[in-house]
Amino acid sequence: MSDYLIEVTGLKKYFPIKRGLLSKTVGHVKAVDDVTFSIRKGETLGLVGESGCGKTTTGRALLRLIEPTAGSVKFNGREVTEMGGSEMRTLRRQMQIVFQDPYSSLNPRITVGGMLAEIIKFHGLRKNDAEVRDRVEELLDVVGLRPEYARRYPHEFSGGQRQRIGIARALSVEPSFIVLDEPVSALDVSIQSQVLNLLQELQERFELTYLFIAHDLSVVEHISDRVAVMYLGEIVELAEARELYANPKHPYTQALLSAVPVPDPRRKTQRIVLTGDVPSPANVPSGCYFHPRCPKVEAEHKVIHPGLGDDGTGHFTRCLLYDESWPSGTQRPARSTQTPATP
Repeated sequence: MSDYLIEVTGLKKYFPIKRGLLSKTVGHVKAVDDVTFSIRKGETLGLVGESGCGKTTTGRALLRLIEPTAGSVKFNGREVTEMGGSEMRTLRRQMQIVFQDPYSSLNPRITVGGMLAEIIKFHGLRKNDAEVRDRVEELLDVVGLRPEYARRYPHEFSGGQRQRIGIARALSVEPSFIVLDEPVSALDVSIQSQVLNLLQELQERFELTYLFIAHDLSVVEHISDRVAVMYLGEIVELAEARELYANPKHPYTQALLSAVPVPDPRRKTQRIVLTGDVPSPANVPSGCYFHPRCPKVEAEHKVIHPGLGDDGTGHFTRCLLYDESWPSGTQRPARSTQTPATP
């Protein structure tokens, strides 16, 4: 068996642009464009980038909450994109998601206990009502809520408590993989740390594997083993978390990290301000997608679309300039445009 629980190869999700009375397709929004990565069992892969870069679409395509346009998604060696309805329903017990908004992701017309009990009964995880009630109380206790809260409705809880309920819902089917779609972005800073600590405790206790989607780099650093940076639908850098934060190579990653606040006033960082706006995924630039905003742009970047190159240590970068040892203006060796199978 492979050490990888999730293996994604060449994943694409294009949304058609339709116009006219006949709704003719005149183009496509390339939300996810040829994304490849893998997640080891028990690992947390952080997926970061600006709003609209394709992070959430990637996470939902893995679970087939939206159907991928192309590419391969393997879970424990099994091809997810080719599964039928009944096979997919069985697999969903192993693959769950925690949504970003704790206020709209819970049904306001059903109690928390009723919601969790419905899931447990649907999947036949307990034999009778008494066992179902015990399981509901156990789930609430696991996420730090009191058992009597099962009789309450979602509007009676705070944002942090609602997100804990969302986590309990994901755990109710005993999964091995969870997509965490910006699970703390809607919460106060003081609550964020509590939820992050809870997620780490649950990962260790239940041997979970996470895809942690976020735009806050400081949050991602705290919880991730490896980090992938997305820009305009593709991964531009992927490395071990410590390596990426200590030695960012892609100009976009460098700009993101320069914007992270430093709590120590004695430490001064040079802010990198990107010019221009993010191009539309419906009309991506030629060559390197980042070249209209890149402070290190050269003529070749406007023509050549770089592949995701490996420096030999597992640090992948999609940039013709990622090797800073080459002096400016020097002819660089040709770089492969093939995406590696399992970065």
